Amino acid sequence: MRYFSPGPVHLRLGLVCLGVGLQHGTLPAVGPRTLDHHVAVVVSSGSGWYRTPDGRSHTVRAPALLWLLPGVVHHYGADPHSGWDEAFVDFTGSAVAAYTELGLIDPERPVLPLADTVAPRAAVSRIARAARHGNPLLEVETAAGVHELLVALRRARADTASDGDPVLTALARDAFQPLSVAEHAARHHMTTAELRGAVRRAAGCSPKDYLLRIRLSRAKELLAATELPVAAVARRVGYDDPAYFSRLFTRRVGTAPVRFREQQGRTVPGGWSDTVPPPDDPPLITRDP
Repeated sequence: MRYFSPGPVHLRLGLVCLGVGLQHGTLPAVGPRTLDHHVAVVVSSGSGWYRTPDGRSHTVRAPALLWLLPGVVHHYGADPHSGWDEAFVDFTGSAVAAYTELGLIDPERPVLPLADTVAPRAAVSRIARAARHGNPLLEVETAAGVHELLVALRRARADTASDGDPVLTALARDAFQPLSVAEHAARHHMTTAELRGAVRRAAGCSPKDYLLRIRLSRAKELLAATELPVAAVARRVGYDDPAYFSRLFTRRVGTAPVRFREQQGRTVPGGWSDTVPPPDDPPLITRDP
């Protein structure tokens, strides 16, 4: 176990690590206690229990995640006979509110089943390695590790498919079609309210805002990588009225489409690709000997 005391400048990063630990076996119970920060407890093997503030007890079976929230009494422990394998990370910061709004931290479900713990445990291990004595970048590296851990935990949730949320995947596929939110909902055999709830849980925003983000991101790519007129770009991303598209783009991006192209536009020999190269085999310039 290691604990840290980030300074004021580190707190301005938005998310900082306060501690990290890996332990296993028939560990003593924790609590009842209350903390002033968040803790993610990843249970990789074994089983135990978690008791809510109202006294109700929940069985915890690996793989699972325990969210310990600031100001909320928590009480939990491993099975006294078989024990469990756990890793924990203490963290705090202003970015916690945004992660909660985006659904990566779920205060309503303190015990969450996970599909597996490979990626979360790898993130915790990187935090632990960064926590070595004498590391001049300890606070920055461990803070980056907390961001990685929250993403890994969201992907590892048992209610998330390996290829992502099916509703978000379908919305992204159909984002450039002239469909209303109600029409998108009907395609999923959902009411508009059900679609709003599903997207809010998965992406932390409304369906309209989720679709808008996809459309504007694609518009930026087309403006930067092609010479298509703004009106053509607007049509490509689902807007028949180029004037409306320009107003919307300017309001959300902070600059007009023409100005964005002036700043970001560039010509690439052979054209652009939307294929991400494998990290272990990136394209390289070959030089003659």
